[in-house]
Amino acid sequence: MVANRHITRIVAVLMAIAVVLCLLAVGFSGRLAEALGGTGVNMEYESRLFDTDEPITVDIQMEQSAWDEMLANAMSEEYYVCDVVINGQRINNVAVRPKGNTSLSAIAMDPDSDRYSLKLEFDHYVEGQTCWGLDKLILNNNYADATNMKEAVVYDMYQYLGADASLYNYAKVSVNGEYWGVYLALEAVEESFMLRNFGTQDGELYKPDNMEMGGGKDSPSGAPVPNMGGMDISGLDISDFAGMTPPSGGNGFPSGGGSGKEGSSDGGAQSGESGRPSGNGFSGGFPGGQGSFDPGSMPGGQGSFDPGNMPGGQGSFDPGQMPGGQGSFDPGNMPGGQGGGFSRSSGGADLNYSDDDPDSYASIWEGSVTKTGNADHKRVVTALKNISQGTELETYLDVDNVLKYMAVHTFAVNMDSLSGSMAHNYYLYEYDGQLNLFPWDYNLSFGGMSAGGDATAMVNDAIDTPFSGTKFFDALLADEEYLARYHAYLQQLVDEYVNGGRFDETYQRIRSQIDALVETDPTAFYSYEEYQNAAEILYETVKLRAQSIDGQLAGTIPATDAGQRQDASALIDASHIDVKAMGQFDMGGGRQEGRSDGKAGGAQPPEGFDPGQGSGSMTPPGGENPSQGADSPSDAGKNGAAAAPSGKSGRSRPSSMPGGAGQSSATGKNLAVFGVCLAVMAAALLIVSVFKRRKHRR
Repeated sequence: MVANRHITRIVAVLMAIAVVLCLLAVGFSGRLAEALGGTGVNMEYESRLFDTDEPITVDIQMEQSAWDEMLANAMSEEYYVCDVVINGQRINNVAVRPKGNTSLSAIAMDPDSDRYSLKLEFDHYVEGQTCWGLDKLILNNNYADATNMKEAVVYDMYQYLGADASLYNYAKVSVNGEYWGVYLALEAVEESFMLRNFGTQDGELYKPDNMEMGGGKDSPSGAPVPNMGGMDISGLDISDFAGMTPPSGGNGFPSGGGSGKEGSSDGGAQSGESGRPSGNGFSGGFPGGQGSFDPGSMPGGQGSFDPGNMPGGQGSFDPGQMPGGQGSFDPGNMPGGQGGGFSRSSGGADLNYSDDDPDSYASIWEGSVTKTGNADHKRVVTALKNISQGTELETYLDVDNVLKYMAVHTFAVNMDSLSGSMAHNYYLYEYDGQLNLFPWDYNLSFGGMSAGGDATAMVNDAIDTPFSGTKFFDALLADEEYLARYHAYLQQLVDEYVNGGRFDETYQRIRSQIDALVETDPTAFYSYEEYQNAAEILYETVKLRAQSIDGQLAGTIPATDAGQRQDASALIDASHIDVKAMGQFDMGGGRQEGRSDGKAGGAQPPEGFDPGQGSGSMTPPGGENPSQGADSPSDAGKNGAAAAPSGKSGRSRPSSMPGGAGQSSATGKNLAVFGVCLAVMAAALLIVSVFKRRKHRR
């Protein structure tokens, strides 16, 4: 009788619990899915586009006049409609535009090249349209990279460690059926990327950049140029300055100076010790005195400016010859106070905490990829504050993924990033107050920003003071536990990736896939011979970099900038390597004057260079003539969305095959949660039904 008297209340309580559970599943699905084993979603494009066993084919089909107009107005980065055939699958009404930052500007200024990087947006004109689940595809032109493989190797390292990073593959790109060139295809860091890696998490994504030089579409802020000491140059057209000559001699660039990379103490975190020359970036500032800029005082008379007299010669601008030493370009050494030229404020792009005012971090918010508001911004600022203080790092930082990012990024020696003076080329992700970093843009790694060509300095770049442009990583480097985990990931790259054979396999695979494509590439920046030589140099560079890192981890080579300055006797000698031959940044499209074959060119190969010198392990597998592979797949597929989830864990995906069978489905986990809720509700309803039947019979 007692049970019958209270059965209705019991059922009501059970149903209330079930309803609450369902509401919690809706509101906290990301956390629930993560607690149940992972948040990633298997996407069909992983195997369709980014199976690196074979390059993809991409044919861009559009009116020739529209294509020509797009190239002629590349700096505006406006979208044009086209149809695209990828691996035989046709997708109509796709948006295409040139993309880039410094590379976009450089090629726009180069009269001999229109080989721009491209962005394909499948959902720009047709809402919800994808390419096997991918919303946007990046086609990188390998600008300033004679090896055509720096970026691919770096992304392969990220995948090997299982870090959150874009998938990659090579692409044979055609325009209206005519071969245009071999590009590197990358998964854009946008909606599909976040769905693949984080499933239903509703995190916020930013691409901070305070050094925007292109048309601005890749930085949502649209800021075209850096802050020039308060001088508004938003409408600057460099062609308007023909005939003007920059200051030289006594009023020109300072002689000598450090590496352009901030020095550090021997501790884990960086101390802010500077490797730059002291004093102002220019002796006495700009011509005219007292820091004022007087065009009439420019060499050449009558205020004329001649781009041909810029550092680098022959009209090209080579930041490696700007102040900063060892060929690196440091805007802080330009004229304009505190030894600084571009009187630049990072606007938070360097991820350094300054104060609690969100307005102090405008460069981050202007780079919003997702729609964000003040509440989102405050969470980021709070995280930056706690990270800067080393407080609750596991709460405010995805520590493990950031340590993987640090390891690969440090190995790659990419100064076009937070490692140097450029506060850009990374993505910032925030979810529930926790920050994460995703890598981007590695064509200038392994010395591509070091026009001084000091290969020994690049190969031995200190692993415990790797970031000069930010203090964001200082707390991790200063913590013994996190420093040890960071070192462990570096050791894994050395022992397993490089010395264990993965790098050899990757190098051989890439050479077999793209050798023939590079040889016949009609828009290539470098000749085929330059490519072959550069690729072999890169092979040895990676081997020597691993050797140096191994020594730094073992303690036989100093692991800080300060330590290496005090004792350079143990550094790995890489003086025989011609860094410039691998390709370097300039404002002339990476080309070299005097080429007779009409193709773009980089630095000439070093005379008598033998990549096989030294240990036999440094001879590229397959010698100089690796086997040629197929240059394009032939199978076609149907256009579709994401594949059915598998329920496997995305956070524990095998490093050798990232994103494959090792990923989990957040959808599957959420369905399981809802299933439990519905089961509870069904049981409650069944109890009510049985109780009513019995009561009716009585």
